[in-house]
Amino acid sequence: MTDSQGTDILVIGGGVIGLMTARELAAAGAEVTLVEMGGTGQQASWAGGGILSPLYPWRFAGAVTALATWSQHTYPALCTELFETTGIDPEYSTSGLMILDAEDHADALAWAAAEQRAVITLSRSRISEKEPGLHTDVREALWLEEIGQVRNPRLTKALRAAIEPKVSIREQEEVLELRVQDGQVRGVRTVSGDIDARRVVVCTGAWTAELLAKIGRKPDIHPVRGQMILFYAKPGQIRHLTLFRERYVIPRRDGRVLIGSTLEDAGFEKRTTAEAKEELYRIATDMFPLLKRSPIEDHWAGLRPGSPSGIPYIGPYPGAEGLYVNAGHFRNGLVTGPASARLLADLLLGRDPILPPAAYALDAARG
Repeated sequence: MTDSQGTDILVIGGGVIGLMTARELAAAGAEVTLVEMGGTGQQASWAGGGILSPLYPWRFAGAVTALATWSQHTYPALCTELFETTGIDPEYSTSGLMILDAEDHADALAWAAAEQRAVITLSRSRISEKEPGLHTDVREALWLEEIGQVRNPRLTKALRAAIEPKVSIREQEEVLELRVQDGQVRGVRTVSGDIDARRVVVCTGAWTAELLAKIGRKPDIHPVRGQMILFYAKPGQIRHLTLFRERYVIPRRDGRVLIGSTLEDAGFEKRTTAEAKEELYRIATDMFPLLKRSPIEDHWAGLRPGSPSGIPYIGPYPGAEGLYVNAGHFRNGLVTGPASARLLADLLLGRDPILPPAAYALDAARG
């Protein structure tokens, strides 16, 4: 065991939410330490697809839309800055999102009008023009041309490189418990010893409820397993993000194509299954028969932090002064990450918040 060490603000969790939160706090001049049980960016942040939009965005609560909208406006400049300062390109691009589901076009168009978003209806011929390799029987599709994507493993690497000069990063160090005394957070106990801190931010994704349960009330966050497969295809064969019946196809710049993702209640079991691989392969090749000529390069699983209505918990933890939470983003951690980090930093540092924080409080109602 090491002797007790100290920091002003301790961020627990090195995924995209933890990295962005540490970046915001360090940019404000705070002394920040980040502790991660494994390697930074290796859990849900690595396993996701990198679509910078909630899937079917009109189906989400306004609290999620507000975070996503703020973040979407921020991403181009953020990725440019990260590339310029670190040399690591997050590969931000505006790919556009084509949604083939026809059930709720009216709701989607009403949402677009209310939120002033560019959403149009594509005819069958326009669908073929945009995606010549797509096989579908739908007569109309929705086209969201403003939707972008990032290559999320590269984004987390860039974030880590950007904060490394300013933030003390401690990897392979699991936090065993939060130290709270007389209603005040005092730090944490890790596998390597104690870390003293006046303020602690819990950004531990699917593991958040387990950690907070040890001191009392826990947020309603649980792991939801998602599996994806990766095709080694050629650049330009598939041009845009495509979504149909909760499954998405994501083309990368280098030609690789991701297909995902399953939604499985499997606890903390992060293994892949042959059944999911077969299902995803069938869906991908039914939509894009050209993928039958492309080998599967990889198949993996990740654990998302599921929460009611997908509304994250952002703000102070009741009954423990100095303790904050930024977790529970479900499938939208990447698209809501910049706003979530800024809002948490605003609340912790006593600044005017970028968004009304009430909807994200730990005791807020979530339908």
